[in-house]
Amino acid sequence: MVRTLPNKQYNVAAPNSLPVRIAGHQRRIMYDRFIMETGIGEQDTVLDVGVTADRSYESSNYLEAWYPYKSTVTAVGIDDASFLLQLYPGIRFLKANGLELPFSDLAFDIVHLSAVLEHVGPFKNQVKFVQECCRVARKSVFMTTPNRWFPMEFHTILPFVHWLPKPAFRQLMRSTGRDFFAEESNLNLLDARDLASITRYVEDFTFRISSVSLWCWPSNLLLLGRRIVSSEESISPRGSGVSTQQLSLHSIQ
Repeated sequence: MVRTLPNKQYNVAAPNSLPVRIAGHQRRIMYDRFIMETGIGEQDTVLDVGVTADRSYESSNYLEAWYPYKSTVTAVGIDDASFLLQLYPGIRFLKANGLELPFSDLAFDIVHLSAVLEHVGPFKNQVKFVQECCRVARKSVFMTTPNRWFPMEFHTILPFVHWLPKPAFRQLMRSTGRDFFAEESNLNLLDARDLASITRYVEDFTFRISSVSLWCWPSNLLLLGRRIVSSEESISPRGSGVSTQQLSLHSIQ
């Protein structure tokens, strides 16, 4: 049996293929939504979590490519993406896992991640990942993830099979030589209900879930979180080490 191996984008589509061009179009829309919905300013510091070593897709690491104020951007990921330092002078890169970010509380004004949450493992890890992003965000977080209920699954380039119950989907991936996508640690798609469930374990933030559509069908989900600051409080300076209380993950099934 021929094994199907993904690239560093966890994707099997060929560079410049139709699915990749469509994904790039959608990412441009989501980037514009990031700028508009966060209200990001020129002086705001940005943490981009989950940058990739992939250089074959034009829209890989799109925030680093498109955001004009490079010196305010810190990029982190489990891949070695140090080439970004030469490609986009001014940004900072650190190899790090989003489940345990090496930054103090409130270290950045805004945290951004694009199509990462579906690759961090089971629900428990997804909650921890969102908590970590919120912990280091002073103002807001902006996250995107593919919508599980979109007819085409853009990692495998297969239609409809990802609508199967997850155990059945993973068994199908194994039986067709797509073992990589059978592992929950590599692909665990979410829908709006899953995102809403995750937010229940994050304190001191309000969240709004929205989407962008393709062919009149929501293709990607957007999660915007804003830190709650009461009239009696003010946000502590970046890197102050003020802790954010979080719910225990031991209660998550």
